[in-house]
Amino acid sequence: MQKIMLSGKIHTARLTACLLDYEGSLEIDPELLAEAGILPYEKILVVNRNNGERLETYAIPGEPGSKVFCLNGPAAHRGKVGDVVTIMAFSVCTLEEAAVIAPAVIVLNEKNEIVMRKGRARR
Repeated sequence: MQKIMLSGKIHTARLTACLLDYEGSLEIDPELLAEAGILPYEKILVVNRNNGERLETYAIPGEPGSKVFCLNGPAAHRGKVGDVVTIMAFSVCTLEEAAVIAPAVIVLNEKNEIVMRKGRARR
């Protein structure tokens, strides 16, 4: 048996841009992706605290150090600049792996700076 488990999470990120004329995805600072154990182009679930919207997309790397969180393409309709979002990645694990997984979680402040780290990446 296998389980789908949370493997990486970015909590309380603020959207910095929403661009409709793009092919889609969520652009994220690659330094923050790495801290959360999320790979570029990995499938992610995005939850918007401001409007309750949820969407599945993939993470694309932005400019390192930019603190960018930009909804692109049709996903841009699901938020606006300043909205607070949580980004989650999940991995398929064996029962043994699932029993000991400690997802990498980062919590951000209003400037998209890391204020807390929890867990660890299990890739």
